[in-house]
Amino acid sequence: TFTAWCNSHLRKAGTQIENIDEDFRDGLKLMLLLEVISGERLPKPERGKMRVHKINNVNKALDFIASKGVKLVSIGAEEIVDGNAKMTLGMIWTIILRFAIQDISVEETSAKEGLLLWCQRKTAPYKNVNVQNFHISWKDGLAFNALIHRHRPELIEYDKLRKDDPVTNLNNAFEVAEKYLDIPKMLDAEDIVNTARPDEKAIMTYVSSFYHAFSGAQKAETAANRICKVLAVNQENEHLMEDYERLASDLLEWIRRTIPWLEDRVPQKTIQEMQQKLEDFRDYRRVHKPPKVQEKCQLEINFNTLQTKLRLSNRPAFMPSEGKMVSDINNGWQHLEQAEKGYEEWLLNEIRRLERLDHLAEKFRQKASIHEAWTDGKEAMLKHRDYETATLSDIKALIRKHEAFESDLAAHQDRVEQIAAIAQELNELDYYDSHNVNTRCQKICDQWDALGSLTHSRREALEKTEKQLETIDQLHLEYAKRAAPFNNWMESAMEDLQDMFIVHTIEEIEGLISAHDQFKSTLPDADREREAILAIHKEAQRIAESNHIKLSGSNPYTTVTPQIINSKWEKVQQLVPKRDHALLEEQSKQQSNEHLRRQFASQANIVGPWIQTKMEEIGRISIEMNGTLEDQLSHLKQYERSIVDYKPNLDLLEQQHQLIQEALIFDNKHTNYTMEHIRVGWEQLLTTIARTINEVENQILTRDAKGISQEQMQEFRASFNHFDKDHGGALGPEEFKACLISLGYDVENDRQGDAEFNRIMSVVDPNHSGLVTFQAFIDFMSRETTDTDTADQVIASFKVLAGDKNFITAEELRRELPPDQAEYCIARMAPYQGPDAVPGALDYKSFSTALYGESDL
Repeated sequence: TFTAWCNSHLRKAGTQIENIDEDFRDGLKLMLLLEVISGERLPKPERGKMRVHKINNVNKALDFIASKGVKLVSIGAEEIVDGNAKMTLGMIWTIILRFAIQDISVEETSAKEGLLLWCQRKTAPYKNVNVQNFHISWKDGLAFNALIHRHRPELIEYDKLRKDDPVTNLNNAFEVAEKYLDIPKMLDAEDIVNTARPDEKAIMTYVSSFYHAFSGAQKAETAANRICKVLAVNQENEHLMEDYERLASDLLEWIRRTIPWLEDRVPQKTIQEMQQKLEDFRDYRRVHKPPKVQEKCQLEINFNTLQTKLRLSNRPAFMPSEGKMVSDINNGWQHLEQAEKGYEEWLLNEIRRLERLDHLAEKFRQKASIHEAWTDGKEAMLKHRDYETATLSDIKALIRKHEAFESDLAAHQDRVEQIAAIAQELNELDYYDSHNVNTRCQKICDQWDALGSLTHSRREALEKTEKQLETIDQLHLEYAKRAAPFNNWMESAMEDLQDMFIVHTIEEIEGLISAHDQFKSTLPDADREREAILAIHKEAQRIAESNHIKLSGSNPYTTVTPQIINSKWEKVQQLVPKRDHALLEEQSKQQSNEHLRRQFASQANIVGPWIQTKMEEIGRISIEMNGTLEDQLSHLKQYERSIVDYKPNLDLLEQQHQLIQEALIFDNKHTNYTMEHIRVGWEQLLTTIARTINEVENQILTRDAKGISQEQMQEFRASFNHFDKDHGGALGPEEFKACLISLGYDVENDRQGDAEFNRIMSVVDPNHSGLVTFQAFIDFMSRETTDTDTADQVIASFKVLAGDKNFITAEELRRELPPDQAEYCIARMAPYQGPDAVPGALDYKSFSTALYGESDL
């Protein structure tokens, strides 16, 4: 075996040996062997035949072996020159160990263990092969065939080999190795099979030849593993970038659709339509927006995590598509909240406006109907020319009657003005049926003007005959003059008692109740006036009867009969208790509203300060973090769960707030907190705790990726917090310099220190913001000593796979890499344009550079 091994190297120098103990005695071939296997020149040998020349040559060889760190125990030049076979074989075994086996190391094991581990890994997939040593594990020959088949499958038909035919198996492996792998036959199949325990050194020597023969494939495998690792990182990062782009697009699209809806302030015509819009807005705040708040928070967390992963894998920072930056999403969100701001207030104001409009419109219709009923037939009466055929007494009666009508007309002036004022207010408040209101109001005003003109004309006609009027029934006239105002007073009273009212506070309803009580206090005086008026009528009848005057049956000066007065007085008496009942009902409603206000305020005054306290506690926790990062993360998540468990208190507040809105309550003097303030505070609280948790997770990711110990991380945090005087989570330049000095950095105020500090600042604050965050601080403390992949390393790995060429082919990529990563490279590599290009050549250098630079990969 040793002879074959030596010849496998000596034939490169054009010579061979037949007998180790004889052919190495003069030291010449021994020195030549060492030059071939080491690639170095030894001292010039002595060509003399004398014993001293031979001893000098062997000593030169032994000195060279010793210079390589090999201890030669009990081996001297004299024994080699004298042909001591045992010593010569020991020396050759020492050379084999040093130059063929010692450099073999797998996962930092010894040479022998490394070679054994390499054999185990290469033969692991093969049935009937179990390499545990360098003697009996190789007796059946299957392990030798498995090594060859693993690297050159076209040379061995492994499935046709039988475990019970070891000689055939061994000879097959030896012949194939010699013919195709240039490994000489160092072992004899029959000797191995017929020996209980084959020679371990012989097996190791022969197997080491396989290791070196396949070392090129080993390098290719190592290079392929490195490339696969780099590509896997890139593919994962691309997947995270695609997820970010998709989530950002969805969120921006939702914002784009929602903003116009919130900015649509076109009022509806009815309260029901506006209340539906208010209910839609409540659904938006309770159902639709909260998931989007969580999506926005998660998107920011994903973005920060992605940037951390890119930074840890020595990749450039991720730049989202135009318009999809985190700042773009924040701007869109700010625009959304600006659009949202005031929308609910606008809805409530619109409902209040429409409520007032309905109230005014109903009041307008009521007053217009009363006025129209009064004016019915008045024009015909004023146009009647009855005075032309009337007697003198009739004329005088007509004049008095006309005077009473003018008094009645003047009394109705106030109602007409009220009708016009209500119509004007409806116009100013943009009442949807203003056209019909204006038409009706204009008709009333035109008719009123016509009545005024006709009244003036009739007075002139009657006054022409006034001189002919000599007598008048004073009692009837007095009755008419007192009955008309009293009748108007009763009509006004009935109108007031039936007047609709709208209030929003207990004070307002109590004011109406007080006014009503004051009105009731005037009823006794009114009743006395009624009795006095009726007494005048009775007196007129008594005088007529006593003077035998035949009355026509009605007062010629007024149409207000005693029956009418009594009927209206009875109506007033009926309306008073109804008004009492309506006012008391409204008082009860306002008391209920006040209860709702106090109920909401009591809960809001607890929830509001609780949210503020939690915000302050989170700020303190993020600064005063103690224990391991895992402890901090566990504490924060437990803290987050306690916050989420508080959610039912907000739900209760939402229910109370809905009751308030359904009751159309627009203000609350018992609390400074609105539902909107509570909602915004809650959303900020959830976002803040989620961001704080993400910061700790990123610190864990950085610590694990950079190999930072827990003690180092605690030291970094303690130093950072010590100089973060304002607890703002960032250090200014002077604070950061003091922090570095405390950690042993030489950045004192001298030329060299300033230069070093400026270099560090350019790393931790590339945007020149003047602030250093804790994450940037941690990245700096670990970045410069970390072994990360570089573009040059990836290029070198591809060069191994390409067989030292400046380009690589698709066939080579598919042979050396897993299918998905091979196709990934083929799809993204540009064609190679160099002078040595061949058809299908791919440029792996530009591809590798692009992995670590700005590109679309």
